[in-house]
Amino acid sequence: MPLFRKDFKIGKVVIDAGHGGHDPGTVGVKYKEKDIALNIALLVGGYIEEYVKDVSVIYTRKDDTYIPLDKRAEIANKNKADLFISVHVNAMPNNNTTYGTETWVMGLHKSESNLEVAKRENSVILLDEDHAERYEGFDPNSPESYILFSLTQDAYQQSSLKMAGKVENQFKARVGRNSRGVKQAGFVVLYKTAMPSVLVETGFITNRAEEEYLGSDKGQELIASGIYRAFKEYKFEVESIN
Repeated sequence: MPLFRKDFKIGKVVIDAGHGGHDPGTVGVKYKEKDIALNIALLVGGYIEEYVKDVSVIYTRKDDTYIPLDKRAEIANKNKADLFISVHVNAMPNNNTTYGTETWVMGLHKSESNLEVAKRENSVILLDEDHAERYEGFDPNSPESYILFSLTQDAYQQSSLKMAGKVENQFKARVGRNSRGVKQAGFVVLYKTAMPSVLVETGFITNRAEEEYLGSDKGQELIASGIYRAFKEYKFEVESIN
């Protein structure tokens, strides 16, 4: 039995702008992750809505609202989405020279630095009063908690890797960004989605030059166009499988 039916279509995509509301995400000198992520997410969704008419775009947020990680995944799952794209901005504490893009998929962290990125993104759950119950005792700051992810076989990993690779290729080949590649780690928001899912770190807000790029209209438009083109490539390839 083939992985995809002959008539399989990518009909729904969820665009997730990271953070929001009382959760600013990473913070630079001039900009906040939550605002950059929202602008890029709305641009990506807008491009899809305008140019790919057979796809329905669902946003986890369209304004400065805080949405818990489990609710973001719930939105995707309830809508039976075919793809989940989460947009974020990276940071490297005490390092103002690192720059470039990374696209992440659900998996085991292969290094301490990968774990640190996942811990930072997952720490959002601590803002939820009932996080211990909602996330079944998961502690984003405890390496032992990530053993949970190693016990789960992600049925969508290959498709997620395919989409992630296309995003990074677009960033490098078409947008002219420094691609730091496709990476894997245990992200709660990806773990809870029941479809291929990627988390795009669009650049480092801790690098002043990159922060200016991420905060500019041109930078956001170029990044969004890269994600959009990657989506179009992914959709065409998936729907072409016999």
